[in-house]
Amino acid sequence: MLELKNIKKDYVSGDTTVQALKGVSLQFRDSEFVAILGQSGCGKTTLLNIIGGLDQYTSGDLVINGTSTKKYMDRDWDSYRNHSVGFVFQSYNLIPHQTVLANVELALTLSGVSRGERKKRAEQALIDVGLGEQMHKRPNQLSGGQMQRVAIARALVNDPSIVLADEPTGALDTETSVQVMDILRQVAKDRLVIMVTHNPELAEEYADRIVVLRDGVIQSDTDPYEISEEDRRRIEDNAQFGSGRTSMSMLTAFSLSVNNLLTKKGRTILTAFAGSIGIIGIALILSLSSGAQNYINEQEEAAMGQYPITIQETSMNLASLIVGMSGGSNSEEVQHEEGVVPSFNFVTDMVTSIVNDADTNDMESIKSWLESNPDDIQDYVTDIQYSYKTPINIYAADTEDGLVQVNPATVMDSLGISTAGSTQSAMLSSMSAVGGGYDVWLEMLDNPESFERDFTLVEGSMPEAWNEVVIVLDEYGSISDYTLYSLGLLDQAELKDLMTDAIAGKKVKEFEQTTYTYDELMALEFKLLPQTAYYEKGDDDTWVDRSDDDDFVIEQLEDAEVIKVVGIVQATEDSSSNAAQTGGILYRRDLMEHAIQLVEDSEIVQEQKANANNDVFTGYAFPDDDEDELTMESIDEMIAEMPSAQGDQVRDYIDQLRDAGMTDDEIVDAFQKQMAANTADASYEGNLEKLGVSDVDSPFAISIYPRDFNSKEVVDQIIADYNDRMEASGEDDQVIHYTDIVGTLMSSVTSIVNSITYILIAFVAISLVVSSIMIGIITYISVLERTKEIGILRSIGASKKDISRVFNAETFIIGLLAGLLGVGLTVLLDIPVNIIIEHVSGVKDMAAVPAGAGAALVVISVLLTLIGGIIPSRMAAKKDPVTALRTE
Repeated sequence: MLELKNIKKDYVSGDTTVQALKGVSLQFRDSEFVAILGQSGCGKTTLLNIIGGLDQYTSGDLVINGTSTKKYMDRDWDSYRNHSVGFVFQSYNLIPHQTVLANVELALTLSGVSRGERKKRAEQALIDVGLGEQMHKRPNQLSGGQMQRVAIARALVNDPSIVLADEPTGALDTETSVQVMDILRQVAKDRLVIMVTHNPELAEEYADRIVVLRDGVIQSDTDPYEISEEDRRRIEDNAQFGSGRTSMSMLTAFSLSVNNLLTKKGRTILTAFAGSIGIIGIALILSLSSGAQNYINEQEEAAMGQYPITIQETSMNLASLIVGMSGGSNSEEVQHEEGVVPSFNFVTDMVTSIVNDADTNDMESIKSWLESNPDDIQDYVTDIQYSYKTPINIYAADTEDGLVQVNPATVMDSLGISTAGSTQSAMLSSMSAVGGGYDVWLEMLDNPESFERDFTLVEGSMPEAWNEVVIVLDEYGSISDYTLYSLGLLDQAELKDLMTDAIAGKKVKEFEQTTYTYDELMALEFKLLPQTAYYEKGDDDTWVDRSDDDDFVIEQLEDAEVIKVVGIVQATEDSSSNAAQTGGILYRRDLMEHAIQLVEDSEIVQEQKANANNDVFTGYAFPDDDEDELTMESIDEMIAEMPSAQGDQVRDYIDQLRDAGMTDDEIVDAFQKQMAANTADASYEGNLEKLGVSDVDSPFAISIYPRDFNSKEVVDQIIADYNDRMEASGEDDQVIHYTDIVGTLMSSVTSIVNSITYILIAFVAISLVVSSIMIGIITYISVLERTKEIGILRSIGASKKDISRVFNAETFIIGLLAGLLGVGLTVLLDIPVNIIIEHVSGVKDMAAVPAGAGAALVVISVLLTLIGGIIPSRMAAKKDPVTALRTE
């Protein structure tokens, strides 16, 4: 039941109010063909729009199935138009970029009908109006009568209770008009059809009831109807008029937008390309930045095998050392007289800075902590190596042509470049994993997986005992002359002449390339000489250093333990081992442990530990700053503690002084001076260090080799968490101070790259903002172009949200195309960019768009276009459907 109660409609334009309807009251039967006649401007179409829910009345009431619509919300009107009303317009109002079938399906789509069901019903509706063969054509491929029949099919496909026809034959010829009217009369047999027309002949021929309007009021009604109270109650109890909700799926919204964009392919492509310019700029920057960062990471990972995280007894701050050595000019202006040149502190400031920034580590507790596998640190490292101050003295076993020391290496000494000295040794130990930057004997990582990554066994077997080693070849199967000189295969004496000629400016002699068979290399043997073997006990029971006596050393080597080469390995292309570049010797960890034990078991060490107060090298007691002044009694006690031969010599010396007439005080003074000369700078700890004594539980240095760069960051965090716990518990002396050369050198480079990247992205991002504004303008133009489509969609029940969704889908598609186009073009641009970079720097494949960044840029492009389209899409949603339908 449909009932109009005193419906009035006013249009306000400025200060002027126009009354289109002035109190129209009508009741309609459930099935009848009603024609509304009247001259143009009398309010016919306004009345029809109010009945159809496209326009709202100013006052009065529209009653549907006994329910007032005064409190209807937008969603109620949308549902009413979709489920209960079908519109047939004079200008057909079909969506041009949709097929005939899609136009008819649209109302069913909003109703939530399944795809298969709506296609079936739409096809049947088109067959019913005689267009079964035309359903896949576009509207512009049909005649006027065919398009009107499509409009009728669309109006009927949802089986509405009411069909509203606004001048359905106004644009048709007579024959076609008759066909359309016959269809409407057939439709009116089981539902209410209300037709607005200004043609009285058609109304009289086809309509069951004619209502005449004039100046907004009903002038006549040929068959008025007034529902009885009994029928009213029955209808109110049983009718489901206008039930259900409408909702356009995102798929439908995308379909409408895609079809619309395809009708404007050129503009769509240009818009997407314009939107992609900013994406291209950022993608290029990110591809170069990411490539540079990847290159840095590769260098870092490659360097991690050579420069691991290093923890030492005394950790020197490399940054302070570098700054201190770089120095610079005097930073303070000193007032001085003209002609007078004052000095400023450079060396002292550098030394002070290094000393102040040096930290001491508790190596014993750190080793114990690491061996407890804190936070599963072993999962992130290939190995943790412990280095000790005990030298591993290795000599060529064959001494017929003279003594050849192969470790520590003496090649640089042969070239006249000294590697000795405590300061230089400290610097080397800070800048090398094991403290021997020139040595070719290196401890192998105790990790089979890592070893297999770095090396391939090409001959022999892997070492299984402390006295077994392998020779390392580079990735090409070669070995450097430096290694050959170090191992004694080439004569180091040649190097002295080589350096002399180079310094003198003479042409350096070119040596012929030498080759060795695997068998020759496998036949090499070496001997291990403990540090204590250099010392010989004299007749006076004191020990003498004989390390400069080659004959003595050769004699000691006769009984020394042999080290054998059991295999040959070749470095892989991605090897990060120190030995991978030049070749060398790899030994097992237990070689160092064996060397430590040999020193510990030696006679001289046992003697020194048994008598901790006396110096085994002089026989005298170690100086004690807190000791009382010497007297003849204390001298006698000291002599009694000396070795017998040494004691006898001292007694003879004192007797000689006494025979010379010296008093006891003079003898004490002379003895004290003599002892001071012999014990200067001597100490118990110093002697043990000189002899190479080490505590296995307290290493000199710890080298941590992370598996990869990400693992390195995890290890850094594990150490940082440990330090936080120590500081929180007040145990600052347990905090770990370590050296990360790779991080120190690369962090500033990474920061610079990142800073440049952010700055460039900030500049290029402006183009993204401009693109968003442009896309917003393009979307606004699309809204203007599709205004009539908006009215059509609203007339079949689309909500404001649905309209907004259609245009959001359009901006989404454009943003997606812009993002994909931008990333795709960047990938293509990276090809010539990489060619140029490789030509200039030799670095291959520097520029590459990261997959994650590419996906993120596409998402950003979509988000920006959606933001740009928000205002136009809201404008579209707010458009008045009646006004939109009138737009041409």
